[in-house]
Amino acid sequence: MKRYEGLFILNLAGKEEGLGEAVDKLKTEISSAGGKVETIQKMDKKSFVRVTDKKVTAGHYVNVIFEGGPGVIPAIQSKIKHTEEIYRALFTEAGKTPMVVQ
Repeated sequence: MKRYEGLFILNLAGKEEGLGEAVDKLKTEISSAGGKVETIQKMDKKSFVRVTDKKVTAGHYVNVIFEGGPGVIPAIQSKIKHTEEIYRALFTEAGKTPMVVQ
């Protein structure tokens, strides 16, 4: 099992009180895909520097650290693909230091 870090940007336009519900739904999706959630860090709502969709100009950032097997990332991606609250998701392997090339 590897540890992964997922950064999720949630689109809760018009549903600001639904942050807790959206995070619970996200945790359920990760668990049902075979992942084991360790920690969830809710961050602030931030405006986007570059707006790709004029309907979505900001999002709530949530960082999730979880464990899973080799197929957990594609399974999560397929589960959250049609979840309207999740605007973007980025996955990395947790604990790895990025290689700096000079």
